[in-house]
Amino acid sequence: MTTGDSSSAGEGQVVVQLDAVRKEYGESAALDGLSLEIRAGEAVAVMGPSGCGKSTLLNMVAGLDRPTSGRVVVNGEDLGSMNETGLALFRRRRIGMIFQFFNLLDDLPALDNVALAAQLTGASAAQARRRALELLDELGIADRRNVYPAALSGGERQRVAVARALMNRPALLLADEPTGALDSHAGEQVMDLLIDLNQIGQTLLIVTHDQRLATRCASRLVEVADGRVVRQSTLERTA
Repeated sequence: MTTGDSSSAGEGQVVVQLDAVRKEYGESAALDGLSLEIRAGEAVAVMGPSGCGKSTLLNMVAGLDRPTSGRVVVNGEDLGSMNETGLALFRRRRIGMIFQFFNLLDDLPALDNVALAAQLTGASAAQARRRALELLDELGIADRRNVYPAALSGGERQRVAVARALMNRPALLLADEPTGALDSHAGEQVMDLLIDLNQIGQTLLIVTHDQRLATRCASRLVEVADGRVVRQSTLERTA
């Protein structure tokens, strides 16, 4: 399976850098001076109680939200210097995103859900469908390419979502509770898939409440509380 592209950071280079990031919503701060660095090839899991700032952190890295203060640099680009159009293009080209509830388009079959990600960056329909089919084949669901999301199992839908996230060879793959809506068997399959991706060089940032997901898939655990990083630890992957 192919990940990354020639312009992505090389092994060990910094892919994500957050410097003293603060995000205020009214009177409260979701992030309170949070700093974090993620290097190419790492698989980092972020854990913490509900409301601790995990989702806000993910949104900052994806350029979906802007900090009140501080700096967010992803794949060498300062997101604070971009307008909304620039951020949207950056997300399409450099960031892959996997969500708990898949976020597939119900009126498109699996192949077109995946291909659309490349077409939005200017690829021709034929090029996009060719790569989409290649990814679905590598993920073991090419035979489901013409099936609509409603007729796919949860595990199949998440595989389609992973294929979509990988379409543009992202520098960084973000996963927000990627096994949260799956039964245990499908969840294990997605965990295996994330491990495989990381082992061939894909940089991962995973937000989760699931300790097993973190210890199976991540090489580093970042614990967040009250909008700050309170602990970091290196993980040895469990079977």
